[in-house]
Amino acid sequence: MVTQPTSIDSSSLDDSSSFQVGPFSLSSRLILGTGKYESFEVMQQSHQAAETDCVTIAVRREKLHDSDGRNILDFIDTNRYILLPNTAGCYDAETAVRCARMGREILRDLDNPGAEWVKLEVLGDSRTLLPDPLETLRACEKLVEEEFSVLCYTNDDPIMAMRLKKIGATSVMPAGSPIGSGLGVINHNNLSIILEMLKSEDRSFPVIVDAGVGTASDAAIAMELGADGVLLNTAVAGSANPVQMARAMMHGIKAGRLAFLAGRIPKSKYAAASSPEVGVIASRVKD
Repeated sequence: MVTQPTSIDSSSLDDSSSFQVGPFSLSSRLILGTGKYESFEVMQQSHQAAETDCVTIAVRREKLHDSDGRNILDFIDTNRYILLPNTAGCYDAETAVRCARMGREILRDLDNPGAEWVKLEVLGDSRTLLPDPLETLRACEKLVEEEFSVLCYTNDDPIMAMRLKKIGATSVMPAGSPIGSGLGVINHNNLSIILEMLKSEDRSFPVIVDAGVGTASDAAIAMELGADGVLLNTAVAGSANPVQMARAMMHGIKAGRLAFLAGRIPKSKYAAASSPEVGVIASRVKD
């Protein structure tokens, strides 16, 4: 008698529909940027290929118009995508808060729900683009007071991550590695600690890896470690074929999430046979 395999409901392995970030429910765990593309058309096609539903735009840095005078917002379907304004290029709390307010006003004029949140980025210097912890804390506190949902970019320091959550950040966004470096997640241990600490009391608190992703396997690794999502830009915009890379990132995110939910096998120094040993034909075994 042939035993029928037990059926598995694949929907139970994928909770992508429950990705909640503050007041927003996102169907995709991939957030894409809008900078560095060779044209607005390539950016638009990349967003579509990634199947994202959230794109971020730098209020301070972004060139809203190209050399032909075209507006970048004309190439972003604001009815389809939630816009996430960010404070990239800010080096102090005051400037970051001012940019966040500016982004809120721009998106309110567009009637886009993204007006009520912001990706906070306060940098320490222009060479490393690493965050300034003190200025980041100051800006986060002020924006929380002004009722922003703050998604806060930070380094991979668990203590800093806990402080940001404590003062009211909606999401903590630890860097996988320096912005635009393409190094991927270089400190797996710290990211794992951050995830453990931030989710110890609330498993639904969103932790999004931001910066350093270079290719789809980097995104998959971040998700396998337990991150709720990945925000990236240069890895797609700077690739040889941004549209193909955007599609690859989409698949990497999904594969990494499924692998995390499925649970990897423990690592071992020695081999373990993958087939059963019962009934094996006798032979000499080498030590």
